[in-house]
Amino acid sequence: MNLSGMTHHERKASLCLASIFAMRMLGLFMVLPVLAIYGTELIGATPALIGLAIGAYGFTQACLQIPFGMWSDRLGRKPVIIIGLLLFIAGSVLAAMANDIYQVILGRCLQGAGAIASTIMAMAADLTREEQRTKAMAMIGISIGLAFCLAMVLGPLVTDIYGLSGLFYLTAALSVVALALVWILPTPVEQKRHREANTVLGQIGQVLRNGSLLRLDIGVFALHFVLMGAFVVVPVILEEQAGLSRHQHWWVYLITLVFSFIAMVPFIIVGEAKRKMKEIKLGAIVLLAVAVILLYFNQQSVTGLVVSLFAFFMAFNWLEASLPSLVSKIAPAGSRGTAMGVFSTSQFLGAAIGASSSGWVYQTWGMLGLTLLAVSILVLWWVASVTMQQPPYLNSIMLDLTQVDQVSPVDLSNTLAAVRGVEDVVVIPEEQAAYLKVDKKALDTQALQAYGFGV
Repeated sequence: MNLSGMTHHERKASLCLASIFAMRMLGLFMVLPVLAIYGTELIGATPALIGLAIGAYGFTQACLQIPFGMWSDRLGRKPVIIIGLLLFIAGSVLAAMANDIYQVILGRCLQGAGAIASTIMAMAADLTREEQRTKAMAMIGISIGLAFCLAMVLGPLVTDIYGLSGLFYLTAALSVVALALVWILPTPVEQKRHREANTVLGQIGQVLRNGSLLRLDIGVFALHFVLMGAFVVVPVILEEQAGLSRHQHWWVYLITLVFSFIAMVPFIIVGEAKRKMKEIKLGAIVLLAVAVILLYFNQQSVTGLVVSLFAFFMAFNWLEASLPSLVSKIAPAGSRGTAMGVFSTSQFLGAAIGASSSGWVYQTWGMLGLTLLAVSILVLWWVASVTMQQPPYLNSIMLDLTQVDQVSPVDLSNTLAAVRGVEDVVVIPEEQAAYLKVDKKALDTQALQAYGFGV
């Protein structure tokens, strides 16, 4: 990633925030490939309760994601991030000390209660200039992807040596390091209510009534529902059906993730360059469903499972990377923060409900029942997506009005709307900001500069 143009303080802030996000997500993700097999050693464990333990963090994340972001507007970003990390550490230690499955579930809920994702995004907006903010957000997004890939490999390795308790203690230690990074973060000179990074309660209804955004919310719910459902059974299948000992699972995830990531990159490029995002999205949903079916039929073959997981992760990685981008493109001007807040809440609900319901279905009806559940969810998602319009290829930008001569919001809105390449305008006088959706290929930047705006 080209970081030229960012100041030293912007690079430092972005790197620290991305590292804090990554360490926290690494701790959450490392449990996924191991809890289904090591969790059976806990008192009271059943497939249904293990599924609940896997997804428990999603319930508290979904409930507290938006409130934590709003509290950070009042209490400050750093205090809320520190509180969130302390809750995560407490949950990790509680789970590490557990002898029974119920204490692990409680620990996972407490881990999720530290819902600081929206606060980190808001702080990134506070500490970077508008023209560099996309780079900061991209660094955070990349850190999440890397954390997921690393967790799939580290989780089995660490648990094989130190057990589940050692894994949870490691997640606590990572959050202690994240706490240290918070202390060296620059404190924002001015904390702004940035609508492209914060949730605005008054806009939630508008976002939910937007059919295109609602389809994406349904999509990320379905995607994480199926992901968590897969991790309820995949580790068990690898060990019990394919005969692969648990200390070898790491290389399966390493191979499938690395090659699936390489394979999906051309589709991201084609989707953006050829403006075929809808078609590739529909194809990725189909591929995900095919991969789920292949997992069912290849349970006793290590090679077959590797091929199935490759297809699964290829589809998952493309969808996971592309859905937030689609939200950004579709969200009305000044509503991206709210749209992303609803989107993230849907994601965590999908993880929570997917893991808990999949565990119960697997316990009751076995692998066939779980396969039918996952495929049914994906079919419903495909049907909801097939009527989706091709997304507009627009970017969101914010204009600072503090240096602009005073003019009525209506006149300013009309002036900006008349600029070539500007598709949508929202002027917020109390924030001294204007939010635009623009086609960057057609945008008349000279006209904006002539009005006193730097672009």
